[in-house]
Amino acid sequence: MPSRILDFPVFDADNHLYETPEALTRYLPDHQRGAIDYIDVHGRTKIVVRGQITDYIPNPTFERIGQPGALEDYFRNGNPEGRPYRELLGRGIDCPAAFRTAEDRVKLMDEQGIDYAIMLPTLASLVEERTKDDPDLTADIVHALNRWMLDEWPFQFEGRIFSVPIITPGLLERALDELDWLLEQDAKVILMRPAPAWGYKGPRSFALPEFDPFWERVQDSGIVVVLHASDSGYTRYINEWDGNQREMQAFSKVSLFLSSVHGQHRDVQDAVTSLITHGTCWRYPDLKIALIENGAGWVPGLLHHLDHVYEQMPQQYEMLPSETFKRNFFMHPFHEEDPRGLVELLGADHVIFGSDFPHVEGLADPISYVDDLAGLAEEDVHRIMGGNMMRLIGIEETVPA
Repeated sequence: MPSRILDFPVFDADNHLYETPEALTRYLPDHQRGAIDYIDVHGRTKIVVRGQITDYIPNPTFERIGQPGALEDYFRNGNPEGRPYRELLGRGIDCPAAFRTAEDRVKLMDEQGIDYAIMLPTLASLVEERTKDDPDLTADIVHALNRWMLDEWPFQFEGRIFSVPIITPGLLERALDELDWLLEQDAKVILMRPAPAWGYKGPRSFALPEFDPFWERVQDSGIVVVLHASDSGYTRYINEWDGNQREMQAFSKVSLFLSSVHGQHRDVQDAVTSLITHGTCWRYPDLKIALIENGAGWVPGLLHHLDHVYEQMPQQYEMLPSETFKRNFFMHPFHEEDPRGLVELLGADHVIFGSDFPHVEGLADPISYVDDLAGLAEEDVHRIMGGNMMRLIGIEETVPA
């Protein structure tokens, strides 16, 4: 029984699945076998990418996971007693079936009062940064994962779960082929890393005119693009300041400087800035881009700065950057952020609810987010809790039976 009974449909834009070990390998081409492997290190399973052990995710099999929402209070109220991070996480649990299969997840959604959900992979975020100097390998792994998802988490499951395959844009023709294949499989959403695209000549922005054929096809198809927090490679800049060569670790608080800089979400700020100032959003004004699990505290400052640059050189712009943002981007604020300021800045039509369930930093009870919207107009609450994502995906506003 849901903790809250609402009279409107709820669409959670930030749900996650936990991949099985074969997610990256089941469909990996024969000539790439061995690029991804799992090994035992003192009784703990580790993932190996191109012969290198990665600690990006401490338990990449997800047989044991953190309690959903274990850090909810930490993010909402801080840690005034200075308790160790591991203590805050608490004891882990065995991974439930609902985090492994779409059939079981739908049943859990019924119990939670969630009508629809975007379902994002978890392990996938480590791939592109660790294979960036071999773009064909990256594309092969991404396609293998997408095929596994199609098997285990169909891109539209019972019209309620919309699983999100990945596009890696570094090799344009392969990105176009992948997009065409995903559209044939009825994908409604695609996931992209907020980071430069790596080709054989190195990195460059995916918003440069070189990639216009890709964005044209995205616009024509109406598919939604999600830019989700990932390993975007920005740890290398932090390492230069910290004076080390540390790998990014998703669940580690190893440096005060690292935690402070990561919290500014510079990677997604740069991605947004590039999509606007490199002109992609002007050339393709109907793009729908959802910024998921990147927070929203940085948005006012970035838009203020971009508009200031516009005032200095308006001849190089087609429209005010803040107005471009309000047209093309849809924001998912963290649950610990006050959404009212964001609604005032962007309008309720461009704010979306996401719980990050079942991750430790997310909400243990996703539907409880409606409490954080108290004081907003009723129609705005409806839009944020579900109506906006339904409109983006193309769902008529009726509650599933």
